Amino acid sequence: MKSVASVFASLVLVASASLAFAEEAKPAVKPDLAKGQATSTNVCAACHTNDGSRGSPANPILQGQHPEYLVKQLSEFKSGQRANPIMAGMAATLNDADMKNVAAFYASKTAKPGFAKNKDLVALGEKIYRGGIADRSIPACAGCHSPDGAGIPAQYPRLGGQHADYTEAQLVAFRGGVRKNSIPMTGVAAKMNDREIKAVADYIAGLH
Repeated sequence: MKSVASVFASLVLVASASLAFAEEAKPAVKPDLAKGQATSTNVCAACHTNDGSRGSPANPILQGQHPEYLVKQLSEFKSGQRANPIMAGMAATLNDADMKNVAAFYASKTAKPGFAKNKDLVALGEKIYRGGIADRSIPACAGCHSPDGAGIPAQYPRLGGQHADYTEAQLVAFRGGVRKNSIPMTGVAAKMNDREIKAVADYIAGLH
């Protein structure tokens, strides 16, 4: 016969497993868009407008961005993994729920289409975005961010329609090691020159 201690230990294990299963089975808490809008208005609007739309070209358009990507960036600003003094201060005021709520709020919006401005570079930008640069092993941007710039949810951000100035600045930051929170992008940008970065950033602005 099993000892009392053995039986008790078995019951404890079963109970623990049941509790763990119950925790995993709990449905994810649905983001609160109203709270997300309040965070946008009270914390983010000065740089990103009230709804994350087409504000200053120096700041990213947040409308329509994948919520998982936005939460990741906010978390990394808060932890310091992505360096930006202004965003670090803003993200420091947000808890996990705040981040999920405001990310869902921005994701629920549809961004207005953008457009490329530099006619001299559009062909080069399209070539890099769609085909990469083979002789330097630079992959096509479309491989991760999709042909129309929609990205892949939870993996790669939406790029289509983004401000060219912002995209260019991020590629330069990746290339210079200033932005360090994406090893693949650091590797890609490290092989690109200024003209190529400017061309692909401008082309991306016109994707939709």
